Amino acid sequence: MDIYDIIDNIYKLPLASKEALLNEAPEVTYPKGFHLFLANRKSSRFYLMKKGMLHAYTYKSDKKVTFWFGKEGDAIFPLQTLYNNQAGYENIELLEDSVLYELSVDKLHDLYLADIHIANWGRKFAERECIKSEQLFISRQFKTSLERYQDLIADYPDILQRVPLGIISSYLGISQVSLSRIRAKIR
Repeated sequence: MDIYDIIDNIYKLPLASKEALLNEAPEVTYPKGFHLFLANRKSSRFYLMKKGMLHAYTYKSDKKVTFWFGKEGDAIFPLQTLYNNQAGYENIELLEDSVLYELSVDKLHDLYLADIHIANWGRKFAERECIKSEQLFISRQFKTSLERYQDLIADYPDILQRVPLGIISSYLGISQVSLSRIRAKIR
């Protein structure tokens, strides 16, 4: 995915603003299994994903619980760090070898102050993430596991080829056996 498309997918920026943002965002590669972020640690980085798949998870009773997936075109960083300057509660692990654009959080904040278009880009991103969080909360409260599975497949059509079933079942809040039953019903 092209970096210009990733940026414009969040909020369309004028070319000069895109270039200001890109001047500070080199392309980096990391292997499958690499953690971009670890819980309870502040990070100084912000990422835009060009290629790859990842998940955000936390632990509950020593069990990994996935609550978010990221893929090409997504912006990745703990919101606690970016907006509250606090350590995040999540671990973010790459599920595939990945190519990302990496930007310093401090530099991003400087760009927010220097360029109103980039500041609006950041605001639009935050608004979008709030809406996603609200949708996820409502889904977890009011939808059946089958409906949540169907939503996941609609949002990530190739997820079954890219993510282990144990991680998918964790995200859905069900066992792998229940996930297998749901998949069997749909076939």
